[in-house]
Amino acid sequence: MRVALFLTCVNDTLYPDTGRAVVKLLTRLGVEIDFPMAQTCCGQAHYNTGYRHEAEPLARHFSDVFQDYEAIVTPSGSCGAMVRELYPRMGERARAEGRGDTLAATLAPVVPKTYELTRFLVDVLGVTDVGAYYPHTVTYHPTCHGLRSLGLGDRPRRLLEAVKGLELVELPGAEECCGFGGTFAVKNPDVSAAMGADKVRHAESTGAEVLCAADNSCLMHIGGTMTRLRTGMRPVHIAEILAGTEEAVTV
Repeated sequence: MRVALFLTCVNDTLYPDTGRAVVKLLTRLGVEIDFPMAQTCCGQAHYNTGYRHEAEPLARHFSDVFQDYEAIVTPSGSCGAMVRELYPRMGERARAEGRGDTLAATLAPVVPKTYELTRFLVDVLGVTDVGAYYPHTVTYHPTCHGLRSLGLGDRPRRLLEAVKGLELVELPGAEECCGFGGTFAVKNPDVSAAMGADKVRHAESTGAEVLCAADNSCLMHIGGTMTRLRTGMRPVHIAEILAGTEEAVTV
C-alpha cells in the first residue's frame, strides 16, 4: 500500500517528533510511506474562523498533492476531520452559491481515503497490537474532533491497551473539551484556561505519569496548563507511544 503522511502545520512546525514516530510505526508494520513535500495547510484555520472562500485554494491544493495515493494518514483528528467532514461541506456550499460542482469534484477523491492514524491502524491495517513497549502509567484524553467528528470510539484505547508495559487508567470527565478549540482559545482565553485547568486536575487525579491524546493542538494547550500548574505530568501523542519498542523506548 502506497501511503502519504499528511503531517499538518502544527506538527510540522512544533512537533516533528510525532511525524517521525508515525513513519517509524508504519514502516515497522510494513507500510510504504511517503511525505509529499508540496503539502501545505489543509485550510482548517481559515474555515473555522469564517474565511471559507479563502480556505478553498488550500483544499484544492491538498487534493492536487494527495489524490494519487491509496491512503492519506494524519496524526491529527482536527485536520483529518477537516478533510473528511468539511471538504464535502465546502463543495456543497459552492454548489448552493451557484458555482457549480467543480470544487466538490476536485475534493471528492481525497475525502474517503484520508484517515486519522488510529483509524488507519485498526480499520485499514486491522491491527491493535503494533508491537509497542511503553513502561509508564498513562491516561487517555479523547479530543473533540476525534470523538465527535470522526467517531474514533474506542480505537485509541484498544491500541493503548495492547502496549506492553503500559498501564492505562481512566480519565474522569474524559469526554469534556480541554478548552483549546483553535481560535476559541484566543477569542475566549479565560473560558479556555478554566476548561484546561479542569482537564488537568482530572488528569492529575488519576496518578498517571502521562496524558495521551491523538491531537497535538490539544496536547499543546493541556501541556501548557500542566506546566503552569506544576503538575509533573507530561503530554505525549499516541503515535510516539505506539512507536516505542523495548529496543528503543520513547520517554
